[in-house]
Amino acid sequence: MAARLTVLVPLPVLPTRLAARQPTWFEPTDVVVIGSGVAGLTAALHLREAGLHVTVVTKVNIDDGSTRWAQGGIAAVLDPFDTPEAHAQDTMVAGVGICDPAAVDVLVREGPARIRDLIKLGTSFDRHPDGSLMLTREGGHHANRIVHAGGDATGAEVQRALHAAVRRDPWIRLVEHALVLDLLRDESGSACGVTLHVLGEGSPDGVGAVTARAVVLATGGLGQVFAVTTNPSVSTGDGVALAIRAGAAVTDVEFVQFHPTSLYLPGHRTAQQPLVSEALRGEGAYLVDGDGKRFMVGRHELAELAPRDVVAKGIHRQMLADGTDHVFLDARHVEELAARFPTITAYCLSAGVDPTVDLIPVAPAAHYASGGVRTNLDGRTSIAGLYACGEVACTGVHGANRLASNSLLEGLVFSRRIAEDIVRDLPPQRDPVLPAAAAAPAGQENAAARTLLQQAMTRGAGVLRSEATLAQTTEVLAEVAQGPQSWELSNLITVASALVGAASARRETRGCHWREDFPDALPAWRGHLLAELAEDGKLTHTWEAMA
Repeated sequence: MAARLTVLVPLPVLPTRLAARQPTWFEPTDVVVIGSGVAGLTAALHLREAGLHVTVVTKVNIDDGSTRWAQGGIAAVLDPFDTPEAHAQDTMVAGVGICDPAAVDVLVREGPARIRDLIKLGTSFDRHPDGSLMLTREGGHHANRIVHAGGDATGAEVQRALHAAVRRDPWIRLVEHALVLDLLRDESGSACGVTLHVLGEGSPDGVGAVTARAVVLATGGLGQVFAVTTNPSVSTGDGVALAIRAGAAVTDVEFVQFHPTSLYLPGHRTAQQPLVSEALRGEGAYLVDGDGKRFMVGRHELAELAPRDVVAKGIHRQMLADGTDHVFLDARHVEELAARFPTITAYCLSAGVDPTVDLIPVAPAAHYASGGVRTNLDGRTSIAGLYACGEVACTGVHGANRLASNSLLEGLVFSRRIAEDIVRDLPPQRDPVLPAAAAAPAGQENAAARTLLQQAMTRGAGVLRSEATLAQTTEVLAEVAQGPQSWELSNLITVASALVGAASARRETRGCHWREDFPDALPAWRGHLLAELAEDGKLTHTWEAMA
């Protein structure tokens, strides 16, 4: 296969800018950070260490992103008997051949120092009576290297500590209830700010602009493109969509990790499914079918602790074989279950399941985007002045499937590298070239169209995909794209189109991309699909083989 080859997939024509009025107010800053999870707040704090003024823009409230929902923990080599090489090997195995070795090396070697940074900020990780950090295992790891807080509330504790640090700094300006719209660029094409909609600000549709010397995207994931997800309602792929409209390269978006074990709630599907962390499996819980028989034993050497794509596929196959829509997790024998996993226990009890005496019904749900806006090792995208970190970015760390508990670590490591790069090479403030105003602002939320898109994506581009299901999904995308669109729905259409296009083009099964009609991982497909939007609104996918 050629090193670079353009792959043509019929997709809807996409907007190059969202429909919005001209900004009615402008606010200057040194760096604008879009997103308030672990990646965004860490970037902001490191930028402040260098004396820069920072504006953090967040979609709802500072704590409403994905970080606080992270249950499992953060992976890092903190045990003297563990090694960075071992952590790298586990990461590369999970990534099924398309991780960037240089990015993985950065992650595993710089990770321990970033954990210590969190501790200095006041993050309280779980410890043994002697004061040493309590380390555990999760799926795909061959060593105990996961730090956690509150048993299964790591994300909430990390978010708390970062939030407190940001609130203490008067030179970090926080703008809440603000939806980022589009990238602002100067005459040379470099990023120099963003337009955004802030509730209650300025003109009737509240559109303004933050001008900046650098822009950092840390908007999180895109799970809301599916009907069943563990992601919060704000995870509508806004950062990836903004980058696509701006012409930035986006890659590996076909690799959406489905968490094997979300809590199955029959008849009560909501926008966000409760997560049953694999840390519970790390402590001995195991999967069983309706007859109480374990089905992962013999399918992988790590059984229930295999990489997430393996476990999700195992559950999906079992559900197909049994004609059911869930399996069960048996955690009844886990010692001090309620005390060690209070969040999971509370979720279960609210659903009428007592995990100390009952089997926990579980099913796969869209959980994490391994791909995103393509960056280098310093977080730079293909557009000068635009950076990306966290789930919105594709650093090359995760490959075809993220290793458990590498996500928070990636946000910590690469947000620090972004801050260092910005400080080294920060340009002066530039004037943006404002686009022509749209004839009218975006339409009202089209709930029916959004549901139609999400259901089609789950059926045709979810855990199991094929040429036929992806073609059906493309038809639905074209139908939805022709109707009225809110800003969020437009973002969902853009991200879904990039994902379906890449999934249609990649004719193999690799990691969390499972093609029923192409069931094997093929050496010829060891590489990346780069999605880029042309000025005419046509999205192209370019194949780039790995060296």
